[in-house]
Amino acid sequence: MREKLLSILQEVRPDVDFENCGLLMDDRILDSYDIVFLIGRINEEFGVDIIVEHLVPENFNSVDAILSLIASMKS
Repeated sequence: MREKLLSILQEVRPDVDFENCGLLMDDRILDSYDIVFLIGRINEEFGVDIIVEHLVPENFNSVDAILSLIASMKS
């Protein structure tokens, strides 16, 4: 699941080292357009439905945070 997410993130921003970046939202590495694209791809690829309540920086600040969000939605 991690590799698939990293691949999606690279589609969004190929210039970012997502493995070593822990404040994607707080440091404004990802903007609102990136998040919209990312949510669409995550919903499609992982079979989840990210909704407005999930759109908080804590859920998108790092690869691990995004993976935790996906895992919580799949269980």
